[in-house]
Amino acid sequence: MLRKSLWGFSWGGLKQDHQILLPGHTGIWQGASQRHNAGPTRLQSRTCFRASLSSATPSGVVVTGASKGLGFALAQEFLKQGDNLVICSRTQEGVDKAVASLRGLENASGGRVHGLKCNVGAAEDVEKLSVFAQEKLGTVHIWLNNAGQVTSKRLLADVPIDEIQSAVSCNVLGSLFGSRAAVQLMREQPGAREGPPQYHILNFGFTDFGVKNTKSATTHKATKSSLMWLTRALLDELKEAGLLGIGVHNCSPGMVLTDLLLKDSTPSARRFFNALAEEPETVAAGLVPKIKELSLRDASVNYLTPFGAVSKIVTGLPQIVQGGRFFDKEGKRVQQPGAEYAENGVRVQLSEKVSAPELHEERTQVY
Repeated sequence: MLRKSLWGFSWGGLKQDHQILLPGHTGIWQGASQRHNAGPTRLQSRTCFRASLSSATPSGVVVTGASKGLGFALAQEFLKQGDNLVICSRTQEGVDKAVASLRGLENASGGRVHGLKCNVGAAEDVEKLSVFAQEKLGTVHIWLNNAGQVTSKRLLADVPIDEIQSAVSCNVLGSLFGSRAAVQLMREQPGAREGPPQYHILNFGFTDFGVKNTKSATTHKATKSSLMWLTRALLDELKEAGLLGIGVHNCSPGMVLTDLLLKDSTPSARRFFNALAEEPETVAAGLVPKIKELSLRDASVNYLTPFGAVSKIVTGLPQIVQGGRFFDKEGKRVQQPGAEYAENGVRVQLSEKVSAPELHEERTQVY
């Protein structure tokens, strides 16, 4: 009764997910083509791929929806590792704040960050982003279709049409346009037709387990679960086109304490977040090394596995009942000293003060 009423978690859902965990790589799963083989596939030698992404040579990385939340945290983590980034956001203010903050990491890491205003649901904006990324990065090794939106969490019949259109545009069209742009860039780069893959596209969608065992809005489940099929279909097309040097992957970050998770969340759901959710920086620190270690064309990257979720629920039961590290028993945010929080409980990542004069020149070159 407890697990059903608080989060809608179904233990039976574990039986439905037949993905095989690759040895020694928690959270990295075989793709669709491997799941039906007779046994688990061993990861290819790391040396062949780490030489291009995990060595001293920086990677060129594009992150959409990176002005806040998980996107901003991912950009931070890549930058810390010395990679060069292009980030985007729907508003110029969001881009300016994010870039100004991230540039504080450039001297220490050696990486560089560039930003562009981009509505990923608009094809012309994504085309500009593609041109901008090629200009600033030269080679694009990793493209993350991270941008996402949620609607109000209510009966579908009561969700405003404009919210539905906005979510579909960002979540579905944004990933389609982003994947299209990434392939157009990557197929012209050296090694695009040779394996193992040197270039990777990641779509941030639901896993089968996530779709079955969470209480997200219908609009969110429908749009995000569609990305799993986008990933699989694009993989087939790339194989037929002989582009074996490009990998396409589903990335499931699990429950992240961002606007997408906390919007319209109930006190009982928030108590569950004490056991299952993490701050964006924690998730990004777990995902980025796995992304940079990818050596298969179709491996999924998951922060939280089904068995990991069960373990967290069992060990976190006292926090689910009584409140804990993120939310108290009434569902109110437990605030950490020195941190700022939005009304919905999301921790504020960026200061309101933006020092952006140095960004003006870069902006005027694009528009």
